[in-house]
Amino acid sequence: MPVLFFDIGATLADAAVGADGSLTLRPRPRVLAVLDAFAEVRKGIVSNPGQGEAAVARAASALRTAFPGRFPDEELVLWGAKDSSAIFERAVAATARDGVPAVPADACVFVGEDARERAFAAEAGLRTAPHPVLTLAAIEGRPVFEARIALPADRGLADLAEVAGTTEAVLLPGDDQQLAPALVSALGAGVLERAGFTVDLGAPLPLA
Repeated sequence: MPVLFFDIGATLADAAVGADGSLTLRPRPRVLAVLDAFAEVRKGIVSNPGQGEAAVARAASALRTAFPGRFPDEELVLWGAKDSSAIFERAVAATARDGVPAVPADACVFVGEDARERAFAAEAGLRTAPHPVLTLAAIEGRPVFEARIALPADRGLADLAEVAGTTEAVLLPGDDQQLAPALVSALGAGVLERAGFTVDLGAPLPLA
């Protein structure tokens, strides 16, 4: 069974720091549904909370508040800089428990929006996904594509967002009202095509 590791900021949640220095994490759209879909899968965190023990404690508290019960394995919650493969190697090693060896690196998935961090994870042998919605594709080794989605004349971005929200598709910021950038799997592209949108698949992202 795979083990999933998630970045926090801009991946699982948006962070807000209060005037008193308190940290609040607001789960991003669709994230809670994804985590709950993997309720039986071991899940961890690889995230950089900043310098010092106080920053770690603040981030850990905010994580528990925003995602109660979703990350019960404390040994799989790793805090630190993701500026090399080292923290991801530690994450793989942390999957060992009760005398059972660690799972293979390629049975672990790191989910994070930052391409550089995903490259370090891949260097350590993990599979990667750029968004929680695309986690299953990474587990199953299915490619994720950069895509452009053309809207019919009678459909708007709200219509596209409604359909994308039901499948393996993540809309990205863009200025064109008729051609929307996105990340999609082949499965997601098929759902969008059947809903009347034209999907132009570009290059696949590296999975590992």
